[in-house]
Formats: sequence, structure tokens, C-alpha cells
Amino acid sequence: MGAEARALGYGGIRAVARAAGVAENTVARGVSDLDSGGPPLGRTGRPGGGRKRLVELDPELRAVLLALVEPDERGDPMSPLQWTTKSTRRLAEELTRQGRRIGADTVADLLRAEGFSLQAPTKTIEGKRHPDRDAQFHYINDQVKDHQDAGDPVVSVDTKKKELVGQFSNPGRQWRPTGEPVATRTHDFPSDSMGKAVPYGVYDLAADSGWVNVGTDHDTAAFAVESIRRWWTAIGHRDYPAAGRLLITADPGGSNGYHTRAWKTELAAFAAQTGLQITVCHFPPGTSKWNKVEHRLFSHITMNRRGRPPASHEVVVQSIAATTTRT
Repeated sequence: MGAEARALGYGGIRAVARAAGVAENTVARGVSDLDSGGPPLGRTGRPGGGRKRLVELDPELRAVLLALVEPDERGDPMSPLQWTTKSTRRLAEELTRQGRRIGADTVADLLRAEGFSLQAPTKTIEGKRHPDRDAQFHYINDQVKDHQDAGDPVVSVDTKKKELVGQFSNPGRQWRPTGEPVATRTHDFPSDSMGKAVPYGVYDLAADSGWVNVGTDHDTAAFAVESIRRWWTAIGHRDYPAAGRLLITADPGGSNGYHTRAWKTELAAFAAQTGLQITVCHFPPGTSKWNKVEHRLFSHITMNRRGRPPASHEVVVQSIAATTTRT
């Protein structure tokens, strides 16, 4: 800029300053540097110039900030932010209230420099771990292999989330003309519904196929066994004509829980009716993610129905029936 101003002659400093959007003194210093004949500085400010960083002016700032954001066992138990969202804006406001003027962006820079980042809670604590849990999983696996090697059916069962039937909102999105979303009710009141939909799933591990029975009132043990009975009547006995045994894997609670006597009574009646030797293997508590029906059947049903209101029982049933995967 100094060279351009000197080449323009009289009025060059003002013209260059306006064109570059800088102060005239800055351009004038550039002209002076050229006239002095010294080597170029490469910068307008002198080394060590400029405003000092807040952490240099206030050596205790880092410690005070960490006391606000670190976990309670390491931080200040009397922190005024203990029971609120510790956003950078709130942290900056609290530090300013303590007499340390600081902005939210500077707080974010300091946190990153200390190794902090925005993180969500992770589900890793499983509670009490029974010493025999691993052995229980091995036992279930051995039972599954034994039944499949003998050509006997193995099914995974569970009840999907119950929902109200009607023009209610369903999570997810689907392609629609721009500006024409599907209109749904603003509130999910039971009085506005046409009843309930209670999908009970039966997933055949060997055939990699599912059967879903949709109930209309309650998830009972009788309903659970009736769903399995309907699967066997419609598909099971045809796919396994020589079967003498049936293995059922299920969660430990709900309508098919191991504490439910009605579940055992209904299964006994089903076994007497079909002549099948029925074995039930319950997964340990808190391990439903290992139940095949969850991630091989129900998850795909949820994705297939995304953004579509459960307007009627027919819509619910047909949406489930239309669910397929490439595998």
C-alpha cells in the first residue's frame, strides 16, 4: 500500500486508504518504511503488540472456567450452573457476573484448548451383571443350533410399541409435493382414536421371515400365544412339516415374561393342541437388543412406515405386510 501511495503522488495516501479500507496512518507508515530504506517488516504491528489474550491477563480464568464445566466430583459442588445447561453463552454470563468479562466464542476456544467437546450421553452402564449371564447366552446359542440342525423351527418373539390408531403424527419423513405435508392431529388424545394397534411379531430365524399379528386392545399372554399359534397355523407347519419341537426366544418381561403364569398355561395348551415340544429361552434383563425380532423385523417395519399416519387398522396391517428388505 505504501508503494502504491508513493507512486500516485500527492493524495495517494488518502486514495489508497479508501480503496483498501484501512486507516490513512497505516498507509502513511508503509510510505515511511519505504523511505527509510530498511528491510520490509512483513507486518504493520510490532512484535509483542496488540491486545493481550484474556488467559494472559487473568491467569486464574482457566481454573475458574474448568470449575464450572467439569463433572461435579471434580468441579465446584456449589457451582451456580450445576442444574442448568452449561452452554458457552451461560458460562460467559456467569464468568462476567464474577467480574471476568468474556464472550461465548472465547469460552468455546478455551474449552477446546482444554480438550473439551460437545458430547451426548452414551448408554454403556448395564446395571448388575450376573456371573452366569455369559453362560446363559451360550446355552441359548446351543439350543438354537441344536434345533436348527435337527430341522426344527426357532422363532424370536416380542411385542412392538403399542400405538393409537387415527390421524396421528408418525416420526419420519416421506416424499410429498412441496408445501403439502400430511395433516395430522396436534395432540394424541385416546378419545380421538379408533382404538389401539398392538403388533406382536414372530421372526423365523432360519427362514429370515416375519409374521405379525396386530391386536386391538391389550398385550396379554393369551394374545402372545395366539399370535404364535396363528403363525404356526398359517406358515410354520407348512415350512416345517416334520417338526416335533419349537424353540422360542423372548425378552424376560411383558406378555411373554418368565414370571407370567398365563404365558406358560397358554403355551401348554398350544403344545397339547399341536403335539410340539416347546422350549422357551428368555434373554437376561436389559439385553433385548440381542433379540433377533428387534433388529431383523421391527426396525424395518418402523422405517417402512416413517411419516405415514396410522389412520386405520388396515393402514397399520398393510404397511407391515409391505415391509421387505434386500436380504
